[in-house]
Amino acid sequence: MNPDLAAPAAPAPYQVAVVGLGKIGLPLAAQFAGRGARVIGCDLNPAVVTAVNAGACPIGEEPGLPERVAAAVAAGQLTATTATAAAVAASNVVVIIVPLLVDETHAIDFRAVDAATRDVAHGLRPGTLVLYETTLPVGTTRTRLGPLLAQGAGLVPGRDFALAFSPERVYSGRIFRDLATYPKIVGGVDAASTAAAVAFYRAVLDGAEVRPVRDAETAELVKLLETTYRDVNIALASEFARYAAGRGLPIAEAIAAANTQPYSHIHRPGIGVGGHCIPVYPYFLIHDDAAGDLTLPRAARQANDAMAGWALTRLSRALGGLAGQRILILGYSYREDVKEAAFSAAKPLIRELAASGATPLVVDPLFTPAELAASGAEVVALAALPPVDAVIVQAYHQAFAALDWASLAAQGARVVLDGRNALAPAPQARIRAAGLTYLGV
Repeated sequence: MNPDLAAPAAPAPYQVAVVGLGKIGLPLAAQFAGRGARVIGCDLNPAVVTAVNAGACPIGEEPGLPERVAAAVAAGQLTATTATAAAVAASNVVVIIVPLLVDETHAIDFRAVDAATRDVAHGLRPGTLVLYETTLPVGTTRTRLGPLLAQGAGLVPGRDFALAFSPERVYSGRIFRDLATYPKIVGGVDAASTAAAVAFYRAVLDGAEVRPVRDAETAELVKLLETTYRDVNIALASEFARYAAGRGLPIAEAIAAANTQPYSHIHRPGIGVGGHCIPVYPYFLIHDDAAGDLTLPRAARQANDAMAGWALTRLSRALGGLAGQRILILGYSYREDVKEAAFSAAKPLIRELAASGATPLVVDPLFTPAELAASGAEVVALAALPPVDAVIVQAYHQAFAALDWASLAAQGARVVLDGRNALAPAPQARIRAAGLTYLGV
């Protein structure tokens, strides 16, 4: 790479284009702006751009984000635009964090990240550092996206501009804490690209370790390893739960006790694994595994996808069958207190309940009735729950903590299936005191 592209001395006068102002991109833009960079956020949605330019935050459920966006806009450090190429042309760093889409069969759809890459290429200038934080299959930065940038810009990665990958490693609801805590992994297409990326992140993060790895491919693999580990671990925990349930043993208590041994890190079992990450990224490895070496990730995906059906079998036994029963699902989100339904276990629960002759109902205060209408379930309001025969805790939002179990029982409910083992002993006791049968996973 051209020596002129070597890592700049910190602090550097970074002008950053953040491409994609979603649940990760907007917090990144606010973080960089808060550390002194001048940031232009790029998004295809004009409503998002208008909100950000007004100092408003179009993303909910992220502590600290509204305040940081407002402060950065007021200070003139953050603006937003739909004109990605122009923003890139005015920047010396580009961070791309748009979704790599997958369908319900986990087939990878590169159209969004390819389109963003082409837009970036149209404004790319020599000397720019281009960073991908979108989780990618191994080799994508170098062999797919680098050539797209080169074709559109007429520039060569590693010679005319720096190109690196750095996986996002944050969790919705605590992004700023994670950015300050978790090591930032970076790997470039050459050593100088890696050095430029390390210098940038050291300047714009709040003290987190910035750890370079050998190359972009290694950095891509890091994210796939950590998410696949969690998927395999959850599958193991869920199979432990199935074994324990068959013997009437308290799996939550057993796991807590097992994890007092420092080498045991058993995760929490549940009725499914949802979200854009854990149920998706193992397939980035599996699709690339022509040799068939990845037997555990394949088995884990099957085990986790089977949990919803297993849970409904338990519920059916407790109710004496599902046909004709009205079953209320608490939470359409894939996890508690986050408005995101990607690969949520609520979806197979609704499908399988309907196929069994039951009537599925859903309540989720994070979504509007219109947003829930396409779920296939009857949409109900938390303030006026109708009579049901059973309740499934699918995502235990804070709004459900005050649920009146005695009232549900008085209206005919008989069973509560805690699909996340989320209910503490006190609500479990209230459920049993109301005459309801409690089933954990």
